Amino acid sequence: MTTHVLILCTHNSARSVLAEGMLNHWAARLGVDVRAHSAGSAPSGRINPFALEALRSAGVDTAGVRSKSWDEFTTPDAPPLSIVITVCDSAAAESCPVFFGDGNQPVKVHWGYPDPSNADGGDEGKRRAFELTRQAIGYRMLQLLGLPLATLSRAEQQQQLTAIAAS
Repeated sequence: MTTHVLILCTHNSARSVLAEGMLNHWAARLGVDVRAHSAGSAPSGRINPFALEALRSAGVDTAGVRSKSWDEFTTPDAPPLSIVITVCDSAAAESCPVFFGDGNQPVKVHWGYPDPSNADGGDEGKRRAFELTRQAIGYRMLQLLGLPLATLSRAEQQQQLTAIAAS
């Protein structure tokens, strides 16, 4: 059974998109049945071009990537979410909506990253910040994929995902 992971950031234009791309990329490469999705509480409607550039430079397929609202994941037709990860502090402070699924609310964890869109140094500074953020996110996604998610209880998943956040 596929483990669905939703990654949230307020605008769904940079960090959450990097996380969705990296998790799906590594899951496919490693043959792990995990599917990432991303969304925002106030989506911008556009993906930051530096996020797309960082993903493409790493060999990640960006076809179909779009900025979307977390409301898409609150309907009965949405994929059953097992894990929700917030990647920006403002999204972590917001009240998440109720997500449908198997009757259990997903495990929620915060993995905060500074906004690479705010990097100094012009375009080169932003490129560097996006690449460093992509690498940091990719490392945590590899750690997530190393967990035996299908055999962990919700409490154990919460504990393991919180430990990854602290690493």
